[in-house]
Amino acid sequence: MKTPANTFKQAIASKQAQIGLWLGLANAYSTEICAGAGFDWLLLDGEHSPNTLPSLLAQLQAIAPYPSHPIARVPLGHGEAGTALIKQYLDLGFQTLLVPMVDTPEQAAALVRATRYPPEGIRGMAGARASRWGRYPNYGREANAQICLLVQAESQTALDNLEAIAATPGVDGVFIGPADLSASLGHIGNPSHPAVTAAIDDAIHRIVKSGKAAGILTTDNTLAHHYLALGATFVAVGLDTQILVRQTSALAAAFKADIKLATPTDKTY
Repeated sequence: MKTPANTFKQAIASKQAQIGLWLGLANAYSTEICAGAGFDWLLLDGEHSPNTLPSLLAQLQAIAPYPSHPIARVPLGHGEAGTALIKQYLDLGFQTLLVPMVDTPEQAAALVRATRYPPEGIRGMAGARASRWGRYPNYGREANAQICLLVQAESQTALDNLEAIAATPGVDGVFIGPADLSASLGHIGNPSHPAVTAAIDDAIHRIVKSGKAAGILTTDNTLAHHYLALGATFVAVGLDTQILVRQTSALAAAFKADIKLATPTDKTY
C-alpha cells in the first residue's frame, strides 16, 4: 500500500480555501459528529484541551471514515520535549501539525527538522500507526513529502520575523492567533481592538505575499469572509465547545423566559 497523500497540504498549496472547525471536547463521540458535518479540516487541540495521546488516537479513528482532514495542535514545539511530542503525534498518524508560539525562523527550522526523517530531519524511525505498522512499506521514504507543518504567529516578535518564518523551507503555512497576539500587543482579552485587527490584516497580506498559506480562527462570519477575501487559505469558523455553550444556553434561556413559575394560590378545602 502506498503512503496516503496529504490532501490538505495539496489544497492549501493550490490556494484552495479550506474551512475548518476547532475541536476541544477531547471526545471521539463528539468528534465523529463533527466529522460528518462536511468541514474540510478538523483541529484536535492538544494545547488548551484535555487531550492525551490515547484520546487523540480515538479521535483520529473516529474521523477516518469521513473526508475531513485531521490536524493536531501540539501543546509545545520547542526543545527536546517538543521534539518528542511531535514524534509521538506523527507516529499516531497525523500528517498535519499546528505548532503554537513560533517567534523566529530558527524555531521554525527546528520544527521542520523534528517532523522529517533523516537526512532532512531528526524524526525517529518506528513501525507505528502512521505506517500502519509496516503495511505502508515505503512510508519511511515517502512520509516527509506528505508532512504539512503550520506554525502559529502569536506575538509582536513573530510579526517582526513574519517573512523570515514564512520563508523557512518546510513551513507550509502560518496561522495567526488573535487571542495571544492581542495580549502581546497590549490589548489582552480584546482581539477586536483596531490595533490588533490592523495587525492581523497586515499579517495575512504578508503571509499571502510570501507564497505560503495563511490561516486563522474566528467565530464571526463577517470576519471569516473578510479573511478569506484577503487570501487566507485555511480558516476555522467555529469551536465545538463554543457551539455547545451557546446553543445549550440559548435553548435553556428561551424556555426559562417562556415559563412563569407557579405561585401559591388560596385554596378552599
